Amino acid sequence: MLVYMKRLVLLLLLMLGTMMAQAWHPVNENAPEPAREFRAVWVTTVFNLDWPSRAGLSAAQQKQEMLHILNTAVKLKFNAIILQVRPNADAIYQSSLEPWSCWLSGAGVNPGYDPLAFTIAEAHKRGLEVHAWFNPFRATISGKAVGKNHISRKNPGLLKKAGSTQILNPSSSTAQGHVLKVILDVVRRYDIDGVHLDDYFYPYPPHNNISDGKTPAQRRAAIDSFVSKLYSSVKAVKPWVRVGISPFGIWQPGYPSGVEAGVNAYEHLACDARKWLSKGWVDYLAPQLYWRIAGPQSFTALMQWWANINPRRPVWPGIASVRINSDEDPGRPASEIGAQLDASRKLARQSCGQIFWSWRSIGTNRGGVHKEIAKRYTGYAVPPAMTWCKDSVPARPAVSAAEGGGKVVLNWQAPDKLARKWVVQAGTSRGWYTVCVLPGGQRKVTLPSSFFKNASRIAIRPISACGQAGTPGVLAR
Repeated sequence: MLVYMKRLVLLLLLMLGTMMAQAWHPVNENAPEPAREFRAVWVTTVFNLDWPSRAGLSAAQQKQEMLHILNTAVKLKFNAIILQVRPNADAIYQSSLEPWSCWLSGAGVNPGYDPLAFTIAEAHKRGLEVHAWFNPFRATISGKAVGKNHISRKNPGLLKKAGSTQILNPSSSTAQGHVLKVILDVVRRYDIDGVHLDDYFYPYPPHNNISDGKTPAQRRAAIDSFVSKLYSSVKAVKPWVRVGISPFGIWQPGYPSGVEAGVNAYEHLACDARKWLSKGWVDYLAPQLYWRIAGPQSFTALMQWWANINPRRPVWPGIASVRINSDEDPGRPASEIGAQLDASRKLARQSCGQIFWSWRSIGTNRGGVHKEIAKRYTGYAVPPAMTWCKDSVPARPAVSAAEGGGKVVLNWQAPDKLARKWVVQAGTSRGWYTVCVLPGGQRKVTLPSSFFKNASRIAIRPISACGQAGTPGVLAR
């Protein structure tokens, strides 16, 4: 009798296993492409504005803070962070070219781990891109020490005084060569998704008249050359790494008509971002459109002006969530940010996207901005493809699944190694939605069954390095 019962239990277990394995089966179907939008936030290291919260935290504390940022970003349905990796000619990563940043554990002090490598690994696990943000020419900040191999010690002749800071001479070919070498070193050694520059080329007034003996036109020519070389150099190493720049939001006062500005980026900063966008020297431009929709620096008027320059390259505006209920803009409600997000989608010519300035305001839910974001980021989205970046489309994967114990285990095999990401989608009678995004090297994932509630289809879709979507492997039940 005991032997019989054991056999019966074993038979039932085998039948259950067979039922689980057959609950989902491959079908020769397709699925709609996932939603596309670039949803990013700047994470600032200089002055410890966003991360780490203060210098001198232990490696474990720094990691914990970064994981909180990444987890919150996923919860809010962002798909990228723009991490400041070179705040002032120093590094938040292991470098033989520049010292460890003072904003981590002290000037030149090894924090005990590689923050950039850690962030990339953890971000990619969560379906987030990491764009490495470089301040190209700021070198020193008053009152802050620098490491022994800092450029100000190795080659002080390259520096120019600009108020309380010192900058690398932007027109110097030697200085430009050093900056390009630093950026390309990161591109080669780290699995970043993008290279990002801010708006600090020549300094803002009143410190823009540094003693370099150059006219405004000569300065612009030098910066144009730098931007062009940066783009072509990055693409020569890794064509899929996006290159983006975030200039001051107004090219020149009066463009578009009626727009006012106390800063002339074209004349003062040697920043001809209109040329860079029109020439295709960037994969996206993120002008800092930090003003309200209504006013002499109208967000919508500026967004439309920038978007019309080159319909083949996207404009993803910088949106100032930091100005909600702020000294810069007293009384600004979070609803203004929601309205700007709506406007950016409506006015986008090539593809939609936004970058929020900066993490601290997002992380603290300033003014209830999470509610405004949640109204609009209703599902996960994948960054838009770079249609001008030609790569091969990944082949359809072979997919299988087993469900039981409140979980779904997905396995897939890829005919090639072309996928940089996998998008897991679920289909219901009401449409398809994205469940999660996974790194290209992954071939298995276990997810709660609740993620597929009411779903009759599961799709696993490969995304190429340049963002092209391959045909998904689809399961039905």
